[in-house]
Amino acid sequence: MAAGRRHSVALRQDGAVLATGNNRAGECSIDQWSAITSVAAGNVHAARNTGRSHTVGLRADGTALATGNNQRGQCSVASWSGLQAIAAGQLHTVGLRTDGTVVATGDQRSGACEVQNWNAVTTLCAGSQHTVALRSDGMVLATGDNSFGQCNVGS
Repeated sequence: MAAGRRHSVALRQDGAVLATGNNRAGECSIDQWSAITSVAAGNVHAARNTGRSHTVGLRADGTALATGNNQRGQCSVASWSGLQAIAAGQLHTVGLRTDGTVVATGDQRSGACEVQNWNAVTTLCAGSQHTVALRSDGMVLATGDNSFGQCNVGS
């Protein structure tokens, strides 16, 4: 399951996806999705008050699909492959490949998509405007908006 600001998404055992809530940007338009193994819901910040979010799905074949607000390119995941995990932030989406590398798309202004040199990653998550990952050696990586110290993970 995943929850955005104004929508909720659930994954059924058969790989189908359910969504409910605000569909202003099409974030709940998942009726044709199938063979999904994981879902993520982007969360647009309240100060922007646009009510527009996005939803991302990871397919069983390691590809991704997305729907909803694509204002900053956060739904541009059609070319991704070899994925084992996905996460959605405010205006960005990240994917973890089976080889431990990370891909990202969306808002470039915050730095949340600056993951091209990351490797040996085992898990990742997306905050509003930052991305955090755990490497196989126990090191934690973070990039993006650090206004509140959310990327101070060096120790």
